[in-house]
Amino acid sequence: MKVPSGYLGIKKPRIEMLPLIDVVFLLLIFIYAMLSMAVHRSLPVSLPVSSTAEIHTELNLSISVNRSGEIFFDNTQVSLEDLQAILQDKVQKAVDGKSVQVDLFADKALSYQKLYRVLDIVRTAGISNVSLQAGTIK
Repeated sequence: MKVPSGYLGIKKPRIEMLPLIDVVFLLLIFIYAMLSMAVHRSLPVSLPVSSTAEIHTELNLSISVNRSGEIFFDNTQVSLEDLQAILQDKVQKAVDGKSVQVDLFADKALSYQKLYRVLDIVRTAGISNVSLQAGTIK
């Protein structure tokens, strides 16, 4: 005689959907967090704040100037003369006449004179698209 499986304590296997849905939502959150992270190629400096600051996701060239006036091109310390040579080289190597953009990260305690020396070097290299970076008000 065949005994039904319910009498023997054996249950049919079930596929639980709730844990699967939780895992899918966690994966979506993780992917969204990865895509929303901004890529910064600059040194950490204390940026001034601005209520109209915009966040751009495409960075071409990054120049950082810290509080003491040291200049960094993509995290490598350079002098003013070296910076001009590097920028002129980048302008010449720009593909298909593509305009070169410089994102300038300058510490808020930096004097205007030191900042304008860097801006003059950038303009002398033939780059007119300069974005002075600022933090947002929290």
